[in-house]
Parts: sequence; C-alpha cells; structure tokens
Amino acid sequence: MPVGEARSRILAEVRPLPAERCGLDECAGRVLAQDVISDISIPMLDNSAMDGYAVRSAETSAASPDNPVTLRITGELQAGAARLALSVGEGCAIRIMTGAPIPAGANAVIRFEDTSESAGVVSLYAPVRPGDNIRRSGEDVMRGAVVLRKGDMVRSADVGMLASVNAQCVLVSRKPVVAVISTGDEVVEPGEELLPGQVRNSNAYTLVSELRACGCVPRYLGIVSDSREATERVMREAMQCDVLITTGGVSMGRYDFVKDAIADLGVAISIQNIRMKPGKPCVFGTKDPLLFFGLPGNPVSTMVSFIQFVRPALLKLMGASRIHKPVVSAILCEEISKKAGRMHFLRGMLTVQNGEFFVSTTGPQGSGILRSMSAASCLILLPEDTTRVPAGGKVMIQLIQHEEI
Repeated sequence: MPVGEARSRILAEVRPLPAERCGLDECAGRVLAQDVISDISIPMLDNSAMDGYAVRSAETSAASPDNPVTLRITGELQAGAARLALSVGEGCAIRIMTGAPIPAGANAVIRFEDTSESAGVVSLYAPVRPGDNIRRSGEDVMRGAVVLRKGDMVRSADVGMLASVNAQCVLVSRKPVVAVISTGDEVVEPGEELLPGQVRNSNAYTLVSELRACGCVPRYLGIVSDSREATERVMREAMQCDVLITTGGVSMGRYDFVKDAIADLGVAISIQNIRMKPGKPCVFGTKDPLLFFGLPGNPVSTMVSFIQFVRPALLKLMGASRIHKPVVSAILCEEISKKAGRMHFLRGMLTVQNGEFFVSTTGPQGSGILRSMSAASCLILLPEDTTRVPAGGKVMIQLIQHEEI
C-alpha cells in the first residue's frame, strides 16, 4: 500500500477520545475540546503604554526643545488605579504610569523623556498626536472573541491567555493510554548483560519518549519472548489501553508471531505492508475502540513509522486540529539515487544559507543505524518513482523537530 493511502486509511479509523476538565496548572500540552471565549475585553480600559503625562494633544502641537509648552500637573495615576474623578482640563496634565487608565479629557501620553518637571509644572519638548502611547481597550482581545479554538494544543503562551480571560478550568481531550511492547529473544534491557547476537532494547525507550512528548500516557509492558503464547498473553493485557504499539515480530520470519496473535484476539488487520523504506513491514488494525500498530523492529524503521503513521493518529485521537509535520522544499547537497517502487525516507540535516534551505544526509542510511536518526533534523522524502536526484536538485523534506501544522 502507498504511504499516503496507508496514512489516510489509518486516520479514517481514529475517533477523538472523550473530554475532561483540566485546571490551568495541568493544561499545557493538552488539546482543547471546546472554543475558549473571552467574557472581557483586554485591556478593559484605555491605558498608558509609557511612563509620562496624560495630556490633550492639541495643546502640545507647538512644543519643541527651543519652545517648550508648559502645563500644570493636577494629579497622578499608577497602574491598577481607578480613574477616580481625575480629568485633564485645559492647560493641565496628569502624571501617569505604564498600565494606568487614561483619565477623562486626555487623548495622548507624552513620555517622561520628552519632558521636565519643576514646582508642579511640566515642560513639554515635543508634540504628541491623538492616541500616542495609549493602549486601547480590547486591542489584545475583544469581549466575545474566540481566543483559543477546539483542537488547539495548549502551549505556554496559551496558558497565559487562558489565565488572562479567567478560564481557570477548560475542557480538554483525555490523554490516550498507549501500551508499548518489545518483542524478540535477542532483545535485552539496558543494564543487562549483552551476549553475542543480542541487541539493547532501544525501541521501547524511543517510543515512550515520543509518546510523552506528544501528550500520551505510555505504559511499557516489557519484552516478550518469541513465543505465540507469551505474545498473546501480554497483548491481551495491553488491549485494556487505547492504543497498542509493538516493535518487531511483524515480518515473515518463523518466530514473528505478532500478526497471528493480534488477529486471534479479534483485531481486524487492514494494513500489513507499506511501500516505503525504511518501515515496509508496518501493521495496523482495530478492535473498537483499540488502535493497534505493529512496527518493524529495526530502530530507524520504528522511528520513521511512528512519525508517519502513529504520531498523527495519536494527535487526532486527542482531538488535535494540527497533526502533520511540515513539509518544505530544500536544495540537496549531494547526489542521491535509489530503486523505483518504494517511497524512501532518508535521515537529513537541514541548514539555512542566505535564506534558503539546504539538506544533506546524516550518513549511512541502514534501518538499523540509529545514530543517523539521532543526528537528523528532517527526513528527505523521495517518491516511489524517483530514482536519482543530483546535487543541487530540489527535494521535499519533512521537519521532524518542529510542531505540527
């Protein structure tokens, strides 16, 4: 199955999880399940953008360093103060601090730097126009405006926005609980003795890290031996979660039991192989409401498959409106060739030179070479029918260290 068709088929099976309430101190990284509407204007009142004097602009029009205009100071306003009964009359000014409300009668603020004060009189050395140095009521947010939308992932600045509009508790989608299982007699945990022919279990820790990064709750269930019974037993436990991810055991080997075990548990498999490199043996199935992803065991294949299929599905499961990594054009720094028939995802390093994107590979591209993935900032996308791209040619790259759009 082509990559695009596989991704579309997977996403068509995903339904957002139910919503729950979440406080301000816990909502970062969560996806909003409703629009957030402001019930106030921000700022509530016209206020000063500078420390200075609130004045009538018309009275400052002739002011200059050689011919200052003098005004009598009749009061002072600081941030947080009410307007009180203060107003700016003819020939007068009110000392005002940044954030303080603009008093009646004033239509501009002149900054301290353009004035001097002595004995209750301020001398103005420059004119100001109507509206100068005034923040208007509602210039940030108007009352009734939608400040954040359903499907938005809440970031740090968004938390501040929620606090500004007094949204102390918001409706967000529940975090998916995702089971992770590694398979294979050759796989051992970090810290255990590594015998000849064995490999460290890097995949599980890569996946758990990725799951936390995109807002899920990972549940790592350990390594399952190459046994049909053991595989099925652990999978049965994992099916209590929203999503189950396995790594390894999905190819054509005699000891690859994942597909048979998951089918015996009632999961309908709709995808078994995808025309891509790395990551061809990628399995997807469902047993409502469970989503199952059987990822290949090679470390880079696991990572690439996760980025292309699992991550967007998880974001959609959380109700996110932005689920795809950005794809942009870049100039290739080296010649690349491949066989036709499969879409290739090459690990690349992006640089910017004179405002243009350039990309080069991160070294050997074998699906077991995790170091080249660790060094990558993007994936170079080579379509199925592409066989060669010369140095200096244009390629499309997927930014993998960038938020979704």
